[in-house]
Amino acid sequence: QVQLVESGGGLVQAGGSLRLSCAASGRTFSSYPMGWFRQAPGKEREFVAAISWSGGSTYYADSVKGRFTISRDNAKNTVYLQMNSLKPEDTAIYYCAARQGRVTTTPDYDYWGQGTQVTVSS
Repeated sequence: QVQLVESGGGLVQAGGSLRLSCAASGRTFSSYPMGWFRQAPGKEREFVAAISWSGGSTYYADSVKGRFTISRDNAKNTVYLQMNSLKPEDTAIYYCAARQGRVTTTPDYDYWGQGTQVTVSS
């Protein structure tokens, strides 16, 4: 059982920045591709970013490309999402996820965190 715990969410003004963290349990964290997804009120969960097990490959939704950066520190069992130039439409609950196999931008991940709220005010 892999446990994921997100942190770092909060309230920020448009144009500001936040860094989300996802702490993962387990001894095999470094072998798991990781992803970030978000869900806004009344909307479906959508892909935000993903990173391969080695960190060598990253993927971003078009809506966040150039503003968000996903990274991982396998020694700390932690994945990060640096969010810059935040917009009100970025407001959502952000979830980190891990999966067995190859990295993917689809939501078919095996393990999910509880989510952390990000609110961007105009």
